[in-house]
Amino acid sequence: MTFRHTIARRFVLALTLLMLVLPLAAQAPERSDEIKSPDPKWVVGDPAGPPRTGVELEKETARVASLLRCPVCQGLSVNDSPATMAQNMKRQVRDLVAKGYSEEQALLYFERAYGEFVRLEPPLRGVNWLVWAAPVALLVIGGFFVLFMMKRLQRAPKNVEVASVDSATPGRDTLPDDEHLAHYVLRTRELAYGWPGGLSPASRGEGGEESR
Repeated sequence: MTFRHTIARRFVLALTLLMLVLPLAAQAPERSDEIKSPDPKWVVGDPAGPPRTGVELEKETARVASLLRCPVCQGLSVNDSPATMAQNMKRQVRDLVAKGYSEEQALLYFERAYGEFVRLEPPLRGVNWLVWAAPVALLVIGGFFVLFMMKRLQRAPKNVEVASVDSATPGRDTLPDDEHLAHYVLRTRELAYGWPGGLSPASRGEGGEESR
């Protein structure tokens, strides 16, 4: 009797607990797989424009979504990406545009959630100024450098190189220092120009044109 009495008491206790838990489980809220976004009014304030519908709504949604970067894609906009996350973000853009939120308000709404990276065209503020201004500055500096070098070359003396070349050019009567080579040079001049001994008329002190 004692064993059976103990089993009965445990059974009644378990049944009582089950009856208490079931109503609580039924009242528990259902879990949703979608992450609820904060109310836009808490983030960017009231809509700046009138609500949009129809074709205007679809065009503005595509335009604003094309300015947002897909966080899980490589260089694709939210409008062009087939990713599930991008499609969810595009639906959020559509909801914002439908309520009358402007382009800047929509971009700021996503920037507060994902950072400036979510913008395909970061705004010109803070360090972003360097990203836009650096290429222009380098181009201007390069142009000034090219002009400076061109003017410097124009001002350089032109006779220095010519003088050095002329001074290094041997004259018509110049002979090599080597005696054997000088002998062959004189012989060549004698055969080529008809100069006696290979000496030019000028070197022999004769006037007039040289005979050939």
